[in-house]
Amino acid sequence: MPKLPLMMHKALAGLDTDTLEKYAPEALQTQLVTAVLLALGSNYHAEKYLAMVRERLSALGEIQLSTAFQNPDFTATPELPKPDYTNQCVYLSLKSPMTLQQLQQTFKQFECECHRQRLAEPSMSIKQVTMDIDVLLVNLYTKENSLSKNCTFKWIIMNDRYPFKAHEKAGVQELILTKL
Repeated sequence: MPKLPLMMHKALAGLDTDTLEKYAPEALQTQLVTAVLLALGSNYHAEKYLAMVRERLSALGEIQLSTAFQNPDFTATPELPKPDYTNQCVYLSLKSPMTLQQLQQTFKQFECECHRQRLAEPSMSIKQVTMDIDVLLVNLYTKENSLSKNCTFKWIIMNDRYPFKAHEKAGVQELILTKL
């Protein structure tokens, strides 16, 4: 299947995150989603696990990547230094709409496949995060009714991720502004 990057950017054209509605993910679990903007992060073997997840995401649809940024862990202190994170934003246009709940379960499975440990082991003072996948924005698909051919698409920000961290904002803006 040929890649359609111009179509992806057309979907993001003119997107202004400052004016988008914000909803709690819990309120959107059963809503159909056609595209998402994700934040990926890893502080342990990032190159390996980012590549693995990008490959898995591409099986769900067309992807476009922001630049990968290396960032210090904002919870690190001089007394407790922590490894830097590698972060990257991904625009994913799904082959078929899925509910937000299905997508979140899929992303949790991808994290598990990367050996993600949710809790730090007591013997480890530094949490190793092989992969963290966060949904920043969703593009919702709605139909007027079951007989209607009219459908609409609407970008929504996940309010548990807003305001975006600096690297997330930079990645989202890069994906919105990039011209191929």
